Amino acid sequence: MTSRSVTLFDVARAAGVSKSTASDALLGSGRVAEATRERVQAAARELGYRPNSAARSLRRSSTGAVGLYLPRTATRLDYYMKLAFGAVERAREDGLDVVLLAPGKAAEGGLAARVDGLMVIDPEVDDPAVPGLLAAGVPVVTGERYLGGGAAPSGSVVCDNATSLAALLDHLAQRGARRPALLAPGPGSDWAAALRAAAADWTGRHGVEVVVRTVPFAATPTEAEAATTDLLAGTPGLDAVVCAPDGAVPGVLAAVARAGLRAGSEVLVAACVDGAAARGSSPQVTAVDLRAAEYGRECAALLSDLLSGAAEPGVVRTHAWELHVRSSTAGRG
Repeated sequence: MTSRSVTLFDVARAAGVSKSTASDALLGSGRVAEATRERVQAAARELGYRPNSAARSLRRSSTGAVGLYLPRTATRLDYYMKLAFGAVERAREDGLDVVLLAPGKAAEGGLAARVDGLMVIDPEVDDPAVPGLLAAGVPVVTGERYLGGGAAPSGSVVCDNATSLAALLDHLAQRGARRPALLAPGPGSDWAAALRAAAADWTGRHGVEVVVRTVPFAATPTEAEAATTDLLAGTPGLDAVVCAPDGAVPGVLAAVARAGLRAGSEVLVAACVDGAAARGSSPQVTAVDLRAAEYGRECAALLSDLLSGAAEPGVVRTHAWELHVRSSTAGRG
């Protein structure tokens, strides 16, 4: 087992003690019997464990916990659940616990200031909790940038969402689409604003208008179906629909079928967020994989680096996406 894969939990399990006892034994703090301390240190040496500098610092002087704040509608979205698990997994590797902050109450009672740092994912400008989180007095990492004012985050992990949509639109054009549309939230988040800007830029570069229809940030399949039905009825020649919100793409397919059209040939369908809905539909839907679990891990890693001093405040790291092509964009051929 390599030192990178070994965590404090592995050491504690091998020594037959709790995580906190293992931490105290390795740090030389707390009331730990000498025999126990030696057993823990022997287990650490055998496994090749090397304590993370952020975790060492936190255990000496602070709570050893960080907070995770997700968008208000995240609890029913597959993408954010995967992201949260990734963040928790990565934080545990540094011996850090993760506290999930409840939407709407995250900044109340000073809770945000009682953790050592915060991860705020896809912050929206109209979310009243976000300014308080950014001003909590602890290091804050945002997943995507915050477009509102007030205190700036300590760091951000961003995905090039504009380029991902451009690649998706290029793919649709290559498969024969000549009149595409985009279902996207209003520009209240970095993600949605980037998608809208990319659609406008693609329109300018190709001379082909991308019709943009506004839907909620976490649009349901029913809401996506209604928006697509309106687009098909009011946009002559519409032959491709890109659905931005996670999990809403089955509604697009339902609207296409109800209009008597074939998805994948007469109307190409794609999604800006890959997930179970895109993979499990018929036809399976071409989508941008934002690699949610890895994204969560990168946010947790950056926060750990900021806490330990391994990263300077203001740092921005990039996160890679992938395009998965499936039968929903097979094309007219």
